[in-house]
Amino acid sequence: MIEYKTPQEIAKIREAGRVVATILERIKYAIKPGITTKDLEKIAEATLKEFNARSAFKGYKPNGVPVPFPGLICTSVNEEVVHGIPSDRRLKDGDIVSVDVGVELDGYFADGAETFQVGRVNHEIAKLLETTKRALLAGILQAQIGKTLVDIASAIEKIVSEAGFSVVRDLVGHGVGKSLHEDPPVANFVSGARPIPLNEGMVIAIEPMVNLGNWRIKTLKDGWTVVTKDGKPSAHFEHSVAITNIGPLVLTRL
Repeated sequence: MIEYKTPQEIAKIREAGRVVATILERIKYAIKPGITTKDLEKIAEATLKEFNARSAFKGYKPNGVPVPFPGLICTSVNEEVVHGIPSDRRLKDGDIVSVDVGVELDGYFADGAETFQVGRVNHEIAKLLETTKRALLAGILQAQIGKTLVDIASAIEKIVSEAGFSVVRDLVGHGVGKSLHEDPPVANFVSGARPIPLNEGMVIAIEPMVNLGNWRIKTLKDGWTVVTKDGKPSAHFEHSVAITNIGPLVLTRL
């Protein structure tokens, strides 16, 4: 069941979204060869304390997962698609790292992600990141009253397929706001999207996950880390977006 939010509730989600955006911004400027993904988590930890906010990820345990998520953020490197666990792994020149941040502030949730390059990356990787970011923006532009979730999926899939990359099919976006994951599921490919109309007060997390190779993925033995089956890199960009009478409102932006 879709929960529609009042303007006052959207404003509260926006406050949580500012914390998400602040964490991602600080991590962006800290990333360099030699830093560990645990170091990135420490930046998130300090920022959460500063804003008196809580990680929406730490301790999260959906059905079918053997252990709760142990990290404050997700840090997914290279072929890791999503849900990578912060560790002592050192990032090196040419890597990419997808950082996914979920925040709860005063009972409201926001979710955002960005893939960062470490040092210099090759042309193909740079194109993957640029394409995924462009696909997210195209999806956001469709988040308007009178459109449907199929319009979002179509806009995303078109950009990705034209670039020669693949949209992950086993993972999708979601509603967000009063909890981390709400209805409706927000697919990034047309055949997986439901023709649910977009109405004022809906808040959704749009999050294309795009693979350099094919779309197939698998989960590692830790129960969380999702990787590409072919071992090729993957990118992930995400914003929490409100449907308003004046168009899409991005809530996870400074």
